[in-house]
Amino acid sequence: MSTMTMRVDDVDAEIVRKYAQFEGKTISDFIRDAVFEKIEDQEDLATLRSAIAQDDGTRYSHDQVLAELGL
Repeated sequence: MSTMTMRVDDVDAEIVRKYAQFEGKTISDFIRDAVFEKIEDQEDLATLRSAIAQDDGTRYSHDQVLAELGL
């Protein structure tokens, strides 16, 4: 397992400590979760941008979708 070091000032460090404690997590778990949430957000944004670029403007009503699904 790798170890990473992050430098923050004392005020920011206290905020991180308190928030991690509030969430019931260790500082390591809290920071790891925050990093991966950020990465997932960026991936979601890339997916959205791709979908927008491919959108041909076709829209379907709720009734059309239900009919297509046989519901």
